[in-house]
Amino acid sequence: MSGDTTEEAPLRVVVADDEPLARERLRTLLAGEPGVALVAEAASGAEAVRAVLSTTPDVLLLDIEMPSGDGFEVLRALPPDQTPVVVFVTAWQRYAIQAFEARALDYLLKPYDRERFRAALLRARQHVRLVRRAEAPPQRMEEMLCALAQAEAPPRRLPVKVDGRIRFVDCAAITHVEAEANYVRVHAGGEQFVMRETLTHLEERLDPRRFLRIHRSVLVNLDHVRELEPLSQGEYLLSLSGGVALRTGRGHRARVEQALGLVGD
Repeated sequence: MSGDTTEEAPLRVVVADDEPLARERLRTLLAGEPGVALVAEAASGAEAVRAVLSTTPDVLLLDIEMPSGDGFEVLRALPPDQTPVVVFVTAWQRYAIQAFEARALDYLLKPYDRERFRAALLRARQHVRLVRRAEAPPQRMEEMLCALAQAEAPPRRLPVKVDGRIRFVDCAAITHVEAEANYVRVHAGGEQFVMRETLTHLEERLDPRRFLRIHRSVLVNLDHVRELEPLSQGEYLLSLSGGVALRTGRGHRARVEQALGLVGD
């Protein structure tokens, strides 16, 4: 087991077996394992279903032959999204294939020793750990989605709301973008589109090989730069396709020169 077990939430377990001695043995074995909480016991199939639905355990240690519904009937009665990790604990070997067809994680054949029990519990703990990581809290999930978005290829089109509709603007047609407080004005194909987004955020979404910040409030598409005119105090005047001319900020001179292949000129 990993060394961070104590930092995790306890492994919540339900035991379902119609034999009192069998339940007592499982209770004793579970009590000797760290980070485990026995949340309910059941002596029949019907009790097992009620116990799972009321306690939402991580693991169900389930006998097969029980009154009021066998182990397989228990699983059929549980909604898929409320079915825990299942480890069958039974004296009957003949159900093994059916158990794994029912997606049981393990099959403990009575009589079993402590080591075999621990091996099954370890498998269950590792499986639950993976599930918990997949079901990350909203904040963590937001971070994961953000990281995935940044890792994806830049979009070829931008969705923009126009008069209650969604227009898709070809990024290659964008000549430049201007910041206006918490909005940006996108210039593309002779049209202008206003988006409720910061320039920094939009810059992060666009292809960095094509779009360059030339001023704290202006982003240009390098493919549309037609002419560069040096001005005083380290500034440039960029002429874009469509007849637009934009002045660069002094602090952006080096980046502009590098992006346009003018370093050293």
